[in-house]
Amino acid sequence: MLLIFSLTACAESGEDAAAQVVEDYLTAKIQGNRDELSRLLCSELESTLDREALSFASVSGARIENLACEQNGDVVTCAGQIVATYGTNDQTFPLTSYRVVQEDGEWKWCGEAG
Repeated sequence: MLLIFSLTACAESGEDAAAQVVEDYLTAKIQGNRDELSRLLCSELESTLDREALSFASVSGARIENLACEQNGDVVTCAGQIVATYGTNDQTFPLTSYRVVQEDGEWKWCGEAG
């Protein structure tokens, strides 16, 4: 009985870790935190680092609202939205599903899930 509980706890923490990586990635993206994005980005998408870091450079007050993410296999689905102010207008960007991969034992964000 104890072994089953331990295995379940490990599985849950792995899923929590992947969802947390996506949440951290989205936060770093709206903040333009290139170093954090680099740490969280999968090797397949390393060439997009500058584009990702500059995504919200021309807006003010970018924030994430109602963020909640859940992993299912290699996909993390997030509810919520990014809100960014362009001039005097707020624009909303609904969150979606994102692909995650393990590299060197760590979860990495690897783009939107198809």
